[in-house]
Amino acid sequence: MKILWVNPHFLHPARQGGQIRTLEMLRHLHRWHEIHYVALENEATAVSVERSSEYCSQAYPIPHTLPARGKYWFAMQALGNLVDPLPLAATRYRSDTMKSVVVKLLKKGNFDRLVCDLLFAAPNIPALSQALLFEHKIETTVWDRYLQDANSAPARAFFRIQRNRMARFEGDVCRQSAHVVAVSRQDAERFRTLYKAPRVSEVPTGVDVAAFIPPKDTPAEHKADLVFVGSMDWLPNIDACNYFVRQILPLIRQKRPNCTVGLVGRAPGSGILEMGRADAKVFVTGTVPDIRPYFWGGTVSIVPSRIFGGTRLKIFEAMAAQTPVVSTSIGAEGLPVTHGRNIYLADTPEEFAERCLELLASQTRREQLAREAFQMVSSQFSWEYAARVFEATLQQEAPKPSL
Repeated sequence: MKILWVNPHFLHPARQGGQIRTLEMLRHLHRWHEIHYVALENEATAVSVERSSEYCSQAYPIPHTLPARGKYWFAMQALGNLVDPLPLAATRYRSDTMKSVVVKLLKKGNFDRLVCDLLFAAPNIPALSQALLFEHKIETTVWDRYLQDANSAPARAFFRIQRNRMARFEGDVCRQSAHVVAVSRQDAERFRTLYKAPRVSEVPTGVDVAAFIPPKDTPAEHKADLVFVGSMDWLPNIDACNYFVRQILPLIRQKRPNCTVGLVGRAPGSGILEMGRADAKVFVTGTVPDIRPYFWGGTVSIVPSRIFGGTRLKIFEAMAAQTPVVSTSIGAEGLPVTHGRNIYLADTPEEFAERCLELLASQTRREQLAREAFQMVSSQFSWEYAARVFEATLQQEAPKPSL
């Protein structure tokens, strides 16, 4: 197939779940098909564009300015959004130039399939009815949490407006698209029930098992009793850090006062940085070149998530790294895991603390849980298999685009 793939971003460095998933899918699809990749480019993506040959036959970088949150031009963009029917998160990636390029390619390129990768690429797709929509999470659930956590009347008003716009936008895009691919069975069901999307299926999560097999030694600076890995500028991860540090860690410290915690991931905000400043046994890394040493150095990997949506790539990566995992049920939602066999699931602060303490105290139990988890991911999940499922869905459910 000759595939036109539209995404708001280029994929290197792949530090977020959506980037990793798309990159690994495309690396395999690129071996079997001709991929033309259209994405937005800014001053920070030059290296990323250069590396795009790893996953596509031809790249089309579209110059685009994306104001940083909290800066002047972001404020101006937010003000302009007051009279826009789309949510701010979508208008930030809207590009007339990208849409024009997509139109020209579809008219001249004789493509077999069109992929809208991520909801925020949708404003730049001229005919969603001819596109397969690849949804990595349900965006509206994130805004539900923003609204829930808002601590002032103006903030609540803003988040309510954005949440409602996001729900309308996401629902419209899901219903208009030729087919929606979700990344878990639970997300697929929510797209059907929340948005009445008529054509939805799911693809499994994969993991590069060989890349995560631990070495014999891990440097001391990467070691911690408990480690949480994730993008620290993403609301569900910010909420997870707050929940763990404020409600769970104090319970652990009652029995294990020297317990150390690593919060590993890009772009931590002031709230997460303060966690490290306030507690010498909590270290916040910020962006790291490689997350694997932190999995290898962690005695237990924790996923204290409370917000629905997407699949949890970091759980499979921890399992491939042979690090036992304690997660909330929401944190592991969408993964075929079994509590007590290959993971611990805990949904109250008290239970989460007890599960962590149990594993920290017992090397035998850690090894049992990690061994079962590693056997599961190594035998049943790979990115090649996930890409084959996506390929079959694309062939069977998406039409040939034409303008």
